[in-house]
Amino acid sequence: FGEESMARVIRWLGKQKVPLDSSVLDIGTGNGVLLVELAKSGYTNLTGIDYSPSAIQLSEKVRDKEGMCNIKLKVEDFLTPSAELSGFEICIDKGTFDAISLNPDNAVGKRKQYLRSLCGVLKPEGFFLITSCNWTKEELLNEFREGFEILEELPTPKFCFGGRIGNSVTALVFQRKK
Repeated sequence: FGEESMARVIRWLGKQKVPLDSSVLDIGTGNGVLLVELAKSGYTNLTGIDYSPSAIQLSEKVRDKEGMCNIKLKVEDFLTPSAELSGFEICIDKGTFDAISLNPDNAVGKRKQYLRSLCGVLKPEGFFLITSCNWTKEELLNEFREGFEILEELPTPKFCFGGRIGNSVTALVFQRKK
């Protein structure tokens, strides 16, 4: 999703005056660059998970090169999270839900498991920021209707095709219900 996607998330957190010591989980961290940018912005309680050991190895290299040794990184499948993965105040997803949704083996069941996992790791009243290139706002509202309420749609680039205006990316902020 690129730098603008990261900047969008960091701007929102700053605008909301989210405390810098809030516990943040980057779901499907990939190369870990979002966590590095959050650390550069002053956030101190950062964890990234990815089911791919090579992604975690890459993110460790990026973290170490940037001197951000306080970022925690773990090989972990979000659909079957370990018991220690809990109590986060903020969860961020940029593309992981998309990837899970495209799984040819029981995508509907995996999306439901994602929601259960999210409810298990995110504290009540915690924030969930999702960026998707596969889902519209309405579809995401439907997917996360149980247990979450929409707080805000973050502005994303628009395009026009056939006289209709749309977005190539959807970015939403949800809050977990009590």
